[in-house]
Amino acid sequence: MKTLLPCILPLLLLGSVLPATEQAFSRTAVGISELKILPASTLIASESSSHYFEADNGLFRPLFRYIQKNDIAMTTPVEASMQPGKMYFYIGAEAAKRGLTATDAVTVLELPERLVASIGARGSYSRANFEAARKKLEDWLEKHPTHEASGEARGVFWNGPFTPGFLKRFEVHIPVVERTAHEG
Repeated sequence: MKTLLPCILPLLLLGSVLPATEQAFSRTAVGISELKILPASTLIASESSSHYFEADNGLFRPLFRYIQKNDIAMTTPVEASMQPGKMYFYIGAEAAKRGLTATDAVTVLELPERLVASIGARGSYSRANFEAARKKLEDWLEKHPTHEASGEARGVFWNGPFTPGFLKRFEVHIPVVERTAHEG
C-alpha cells in the first residue's frame, strides 16, 4: 500500500484543485438506489447507429466541437442512451439562455423536469458495469411498487476519460412514473 500512495495521492490532489464544472444535478451516492427529480435542462446530443459502448462510436467529437465553437463551458454529467448510441452534454444556465441552434451533427434539446430511478456506482465506463448497475436498479424498482419504468435506462457519467477506472463514478437512470390503480 505504501508504494501505491505516491501514485494515488497526486491524482486525488489534482482532482481537488482543478476548476469545478457546473453540475446539472446532484450525484446519487455509490451503492444507493433512489428516486430523484432531474431539473428542466438544455442538452445537446449526437447520435450513432452503433451501440454506445462500441469503440470509436464518434459521439464525443461533434459535441466537443460544438461547445468549443459556441464558447460553452463543460458541465457534468455526460448522459448516454445505449442503442442506438447517443451522447448528451448538459448545457449550463448561462449558455442555455443564448438560444443555441442545431447543426447537422448536433441536436439541441429542451427537456422538462423528470423523475428517474437512479443507482450510483463506481468503476470503469463499460457495458458490463452499466448492465450490472442497470440490473440492480431494475431489481430495486420491482421492490418499490409505487413507481414503474416509463423508458429505457441511460448511463450518467461523472468523470473524464483520464480518471482511473477505480475512481470513476457513474449512475444508471430509468425514467419512472407513479403507478396508477387499475379499476377492476
